[in-house]
Amino acid sequence: MLLYALVQLISWGALVIKLQPSRMAMVVGEGAVFVFLLGIGAYFLHRSIRKEDNLHEQQTNFLLSVTHELKSPLAAIKLSLQTIVKRDLDKARQTTLLSNSLKDIERLDDLVENMLLATKIENRSYSFPKEQFNLSELIVKITDRLQIHSCGSAQMIKTQIQPDIMVVGDSFALSSVVTNLIENAIKYSGPCAEVSVNLALENGSAFLRVADKGPGIPDNEKMLIFDKFYRVGDERVRKTKGTGLGLFIVKEVLQNHDADISVKDNVPQGAIFEVTFS
Repeated sequence: MLLYALVQLISWGALVIKLQPSRMAMVVGEGAVFVFLLGIGAYFLHRSIRKEDNLHEQQTNFLLSVTHELKSPLAAIKLSLQTIVKRDLDKARQTTLLSNSLKDIERLDDLVENMLLATKIENRSYSFPKEQFNLSELIVKITDRLQIHSCGSAQMIKTQIQPDIMVVGDSFALSSVVTNLIENAIKYSGPCAEVSVNLALENGSAFLRVADKGPGIPDNEKMLIFDKFYRVGDERVRKTKGTGLGLFIVKEVLQNHDADISVKDNVPQGAIFEVTFS
């Protein structure tokens, strides 16, 4: 259509100039303005179409990842319960299967909470109720829980938590921040690779540092990773699990707490997320 409009402009302009040569300057000037406006319109139209395509791709990837995230723990829970029902197992074996099922249920609960919190944050229906609480105890509790998920009996998460660091904030939302940062570090690290979680006071402010030894994050993507649904690669071939909501929630929650987050390279390999509370 744009090409058709341009061809028509040239043909009509040539006809006018042929019939009235004295109006050539006017035709050229008006034609240049028209071409300029046409070009601007084409640019914004192309950008809008590309934005819609990217959004559609992100939503498709999100649906694929959520489906995978839901099916995996549900299949594991189903298998464990079927094994308990159909076989005559001793007490220890039953306890192990039930314990694994509880872990998968916690994983499903985290996924649902992430989705609900992301939705409430986006439509501005979440109020972020704030009160003073012990951030050190919260992080210890989360790391202890994720330690069970991560690497069996091996201690994969190394912690250095200064005790009794108090902050004013929404403990539920901030627990989601800590959980997402640590789960991301575990997810993108190799099997049983060390993840470090440090909390301390620096210049009177709480400072949280989560470091992994995964593949790291390219410089051109260090800010993009906080966009909703953004994940590197194609969901159909990506090995790491996730919905692309975790770091979006991290960014939004920290902004509502006037806290800063930065991403750095972990030498020789990996990424470091640093959070400074005001």
